[in-house]
Amino acid sequence: MAEYVVARNIYSEEKFNEEHEKIYRQRKTLISHVKDYFRCDRRRLRSAALSLLPVISWLKIYRVKEWLFSDIVSGVSTGLVAVLQGLAYCLLASLPPWYGLFSAFFPVIIYFFLGTSRHISVGPFPVLCLMIGSVVTRIVPDEGPPMNITGFEGLTRDDQRVLVASSVSFLAGIMQLAMGVFQVGFVVMYLSDTLVSGFTTAAAIHILVSQLKFVLGLTVPGISGPLALIYTLEIIFNKITSTNVCDVVISLVIMVVVFIVKELNDRYKAKLPVPIPIEVIMTVIACGVSYGFDFKTKYGIDIVGMIPKGYEAPVAPNLEIFQETAVEAFPMAIVGFAVAFSVAKVYSVKHDYTIDGNQELIAFGVSNIFGSSFKSFAASTALSRSAVQESTGGKTQIAGLLSTIIVMVVTVAIGFLLEPLPKSVLGAVVIVNLKGMLMQVREVPYLWRRDKPDCVVWIGTCVASVLLGLDLGLAAGLGIELISVVLRTQFPRCSVLANIKGTDIYKDKKDYLDTFEPEGVKIFRIPAPLFFANIEFFRNKLVESLGFNPLRVLRKRNKALRVIRRMLMRGQLKYTPKGYVNMSCEPYLEDKDLEGEDSAEELDWPTDLKELPIRVDWSTELPVNMNVPRVDLHSLVLDFAAVSFLDVSALKGLKTTLKELIRIEVEVYIVACDPYILDKLHSCGFFNDEITPSIFFLTLHDAMLNILEHHPEAIQRRPHFDKVVTTVTAHHPNNAVRSRDRNGMEPETRF
Repeated sequence: MAEYVVARNIYSEEKFNEEHEKIYRQRKTLISHVKDYFRCDRRRLRSAALSLLPVISWLKIYRVKEWLFSDIVSGVSTGLVAVLQGLAYCLLASLPPWYGLFSAFFPVIIYFFLGTSRHISVGPFPVLCLMIGSVVTRIVPDEGPPMNITGFEGLTRDDQRVLVASSVSFLAGIMQLAMGVFQVGFVVMYLSDTLVSGFTTAAAIHILVSQLKFVLGLTVPGISGPLALIYTLEIIFNKITSTNVCDVVISLVIMVVVFIVKELNDRYKAKLPVPIPIEVIMTVIACGVSYGFDFKTKYGIDIVGMIPKGYEAPVAPNLEIFQETAVEAFPMAIVGFAVAFSVAKVYSVKHDYTIDGNQELIAFGVSNIFGSSFKSFAASTALSRSAVQESTGGKTQIAGLLSTIIVMVVTVAIGFLLEPLPKSVLGAVVIVNLKGMLMQVREVPYLWRRDKPDCVVWIGTCVASVLLGLDLGLAAGLGIELISVVLRTQFPRCSVLANIKGTDIYKDKKDYLDTFEPEGVKIFRIPAPLFFANIEFFRNKLVESLGFNPLRVLRKRNKALRVIRRMLMRGQLKYTPKGYVNMSCEPYLEDKDLEGEDSAEELDWPTDLKELPIRVDWSTELPVNMNVPRVDLHSLVLDFAAVSFLDVSALKGLKTTLKELIRIEVEVYIVACDPYILDKLHSCGFFNDEITPSIFFLTLHDAMLNILEHHPEAIQRRPHFDKVVTTVTAHHPNNAVRSRDRNGMEPETRF
């Protein structure tokens, strides 16, 4: 075991800068940044091309022999799931089912070239589909006339809805593209995992309710807006006696079988080369049974119906729909990107490559613009579909491109085979796939035990999204989250620190037993930035920890000095070497005529002792009948290690507090202050004759050592403040302990 002693000078910020030359870096101006941004050369052009077309970078390293077969298997598996989910999720958007196949085809092609993730499966996402469906049913309701929009003339109800869905998807794509171009992909960081979890859980509840009409075989009009879920449930319960028993039986069988096989897939995923595509298998069986027994005619169940072959001609978005849906399009753009980016991050970490948030925004923006031109709706990624693409061995987006071939084959050739498929089967598949999102409710007890503000964000977002709708719910959840952040910084947990004996470590004195706090010294830690919203809280907490209000003490002292001067002038007070003696038999009563001679502001000025014959000892009893609070503190240390920024309002409040303390003869030290804050204090004229830069010290221990040098009476038995001994054991291959001291003595490192 080797010991070494760290020995160095006590450093204030000024002294440290005197002994160690600082490098002054020239900061770039805004114009310089703009010039650099628009500067163009061959290297930047090549970098921009690789950035805008990430496919180039990973195609160059593509291992054909090792990866191609895995991508083919993954592409076929993902394509089968994409076909089924495209049909199922399209029901959430209140559109004819086959348009879901378009959304599983066109966006994937664009993402292949522009996306940075190699593993996510782009296409319909249930939450996004539901948000689109709420817009569609608001503008083109199931019952009653559609909204008065010029482009609806001569179109059927389905065509009108397709136009609304494609237009709002186009607008969401424009928003995503704009955010990507202007490099604002960081906005998704404001959506915390807690918020997203609460939001997606609420979305799962909406999706569950929306699919009940297919599972029960009921005709329920689409409702949008606040409390839409409550109204929908009311209609379902009123019509519950009209339930189609055949639909219920089919749905229950599908849900039970799919659920059991999915659980087996999860349990034995390490042993299964490919997850069993149970949804596809059950869909094929349901199609065959429905066709063979003619469920539509005999039992009156609702089926997918005719699926047109091929693709439709591109359509231009409607500008009037843009105006009507701009508010809903923005949360769609954010949610679609946030979910896809979150999933992409998981797989990028797992497979050790990087993704670019801004490029992802561009990729999804262009994908949605291109896809919506061909009547698809906004795309993101479904968690289950991406899991299939990754777990079946997918290495790159070639798997995604191959999945589009499967979707295309169904669209142009064999789509007619899916025509007898009952919609209750699609509803059952959607409900079973909600398990992961619905089970997120188990996070609530954990969050309540670990972090109550986060729990409030989760519950608030979920409840707001359930009751108000997904768009308003997301906005409400974001508001709750921002309020929680503000409250955490506005009301931080300030603490009083004490020294751990024999070390240079300082901890909250409430948390440890073996601590040392010198008499007359207080160490106050601020664990948050100081700004306009929390500066008063900081001042109040400081006063609470000090045990006295410095401004009140200052005013009391100045008032006492004023009385002492009056009594000296009248001969009622005599000074002796031991202090002032009251010569009057009666207590002093201040003249009412003299009370207003000195302004109230003068009581806040520094105590002036120049005209007094001897100094007033504030720690003893005064000769006048005035109660001046006693101050047993001579030094206050403010730990600024966690203060990351300081605004102008906080700067003024801090300056006022320091002046009040200094004027009652309390020495103030600020330690571990960020250089940026120090520069700001200098530039804002913080320092003057009372508050000098010498109060800033490099570390908390430096300030304490300085205090103990100037106030040795603060400790009766001096601990090891001047020398910190650290014991280190170093293990080496030869099982020996290496010492850097050649003379056999303890190695000493001096800083």
